[in-house]
Amino acid sequence: MVTRRSRTTATLVGTALVLAAGILVVRHFATPSEPELPTIPAAERPVVEAAARACPKVNVPLLAAQIHAESGWRPDADSGHAQGISQFTPETWAEWGRDGDGDGKADVWEPKDAIPSQARYMCHLYGMVKSLPGNPTKLALAAYNAGPTAVLEARGIPKIAETREYVDRILKTLLPQYRESEEKYAAEHSPRPSARVSGP
Repeated sequence: MVTRRSRTTATLVGTALVLAAGILVVRHFATPSEPELPTIPAAERPVVEAAARACPKVNVPLLAAQIHAESGWRPDADSGHAQGISQFTPETWAEWGRDGDGDGKADVWEPKDAIPSQARYMCHLYGMVKSLPGNPTKLALAAYNAGPTAVLEARGIPKIAETREYVDRILKTLLPQYRESEEKYAAEHSPRPSARVSGP
């Protein structure tokens, strides 16, 4: 025989279970999903990988993070001061721009020209800042943004808000994201071992 007390207990337990389930559902939908990692556009991947191989100081995630910060991967980016996917100033491009796609012209708007030129210029900047105290990658990035003279005169990262934000954004946010993104890319695109074919 079911007593009033056991019915009340069953109702309370049922209500508690429904509430708990409701809380879990709300939590599931209310919890923000992990932000999507940035990735290298497929069209630019071969040129970024080749550019990274040309200089031992840079690597794919670093170049990708820097391009992301510079232009958001837009080849037509124009700040009014710097141009193209790698945001070269006309003066710097005149010195460092090279023909990367073999069409006989160094074009700042062409990623196949700009990205290898960016890697070469970064290599040069690493060499310029190597005698300074501090993290060489931070210093090379600061020199890319503010110009090497500003970094050499400051004997470090100059007190320019834009430059400090640029370096921090690349090293603290974008570089870790691109490292993770590249690890996932490598895992997804690593060659799978082929099945053994037995022969005579």
